[in-house]
Amino acid sequence: MSIEFLLTSLVIVVTPGTGMLYTLAAGLSRGGRASVVAAFGCTLGIVPHMAAAVTGLAALLHASAVAFQVLKYAGVAYLLYMAWSTLRERGALKVDQESSPRPTAKVIVDGVLINILNPKLSIFFFAFLPQFVSTGEPAALARMLELSGVFMLLTFVAFTGCGLFAAAVRNHVISRPKVLTWMRCGFGAAFAALGVRLALTQQ
Repeated sequence: MSIEFLLTSLVIVVTPGTGMLYTLAAGLSRGGRASVVAAFGCTLGIVPHMAAAVTGLAALLHASAVAFQVLKYAGVAYLLYMAWSTLRERGALKVDQESSPRPTAKVIVDGVLINILNPKLSIFFFAFLPQFVSTGEPAALARMLELSGVFMLLTFVAFTGCGLFAAAVRNHVISRPKVLTWMRCGFGAAFAALGVRLALTQQ
């Protein structure tokens, strides 16, 4: 395992995106357990993209404009839904001192959908993983699976750490109504902005 792969992966993982945003929101709104579950869901959402890259299906997605556009706009719609839910103080992002726990399955499903409905991930991993596999390596498939597993582990650890930090400052946030309002608007705007950015993404 090269240090270049670890550093590159870490930079990619900690770069703010939908998964990180969702995990932070879960920690602020529901506490530490919810943030860990959200991080797990977002990590699971990477699996289909990893599988697509390893099996070469991402090449088909890259070549097919229709497939790319369908998946892209499904992702845009879901991100805008998350933005709307946030601003309406509903769903996973409702922040309240008396919030009741959300079903674990629902938190995981939302996390999975946030990552799985992003076609850029498949194309990214299709271009990223082969750079760290030697040409002609006899166990190339096993090597790519190993690298994928390390990337997912880094994702889970980094997301969990950020989520737990958000949960740690949760009481300071929910005791201040103005901070709550700005936080809700900020998360809603961030989800909407990510949706718009995805909509403008070209193949």
